[in-house]
Amino acid sequence: MPATLLIVDDEKNTREGLGLALEDSYDVYLASGAEEAFNLMDAETFDVVLTDLRMAGKSGLKVIDHALVLSNQPICIMMTAYGNVETAVEAMRRGAFDFLTKPVNLEKLEIVIKRALQTRSMESENVQLQERLEQKYSFTGIVGNSPSLVEVLDKVKLVAPSKATILLEGETGTGKELIAQSIHQNSDRSRKAFVPVHCAALATNLLESELFGHEKGA
Repeated sequence: MPATLLIVDDEKNTREGLGLALEDSYDVYLASGAEEAFNLMDAETFDVVLTDLRMAGKSGLKVIDHALVLSNQPICIMMTAYGNVETAVEAMRRGAFDFLTKPVNLEKLEIVIKRALQTRSMESENVQLQERLEQKYSFTGIVGNSPSLVEVLDKVKLVAPSKATILLEGETGTGKELIAQSIHQNSDRSRKAFVPVHCAALATNLLESELFGHEKGA
């Protein structure tokens, strides 16, 4: 699914122009000022917030402050027509990823956004990798030492490195998902996320969108 992008600018032409330029690559939301941006950030999860510095009412620095106290912190990029060293330093000190002067060069903007998303992805992968390394062969959540369980865990170690499709069968509550997690943790794919999907809980008309994503307007 495309990354979500919030553009905050009180200049309508700039706001809508950037939205049109980026909507093919990102899921774009627009806000005409800081207060509207606060409401959107509280209601939605954004990957990137692109905000103007000087706006009517609260400034873009307040937008950054609000963004960086959220549980899912977006990447913040500041833009302004009043570029100077002091402003750039303050924006970066507040937590901005980068600083662009207006009129914004679209090619440079897309490069900055992609670089920011790549940095975020690498940070996430590093955290996941560390967690996987800490859990390697720990069989988290699985308790017991009966011969039958030991046999199952030996099979987990055997099949985990393979690319085979594995079917786990068992009654409700017997630990099928824990075994699936253990297979993932001990596989070459462990640095990626483990994503369980409860297919029975998905509406038929939403199944494809949930599994494979969708594009806005499709």
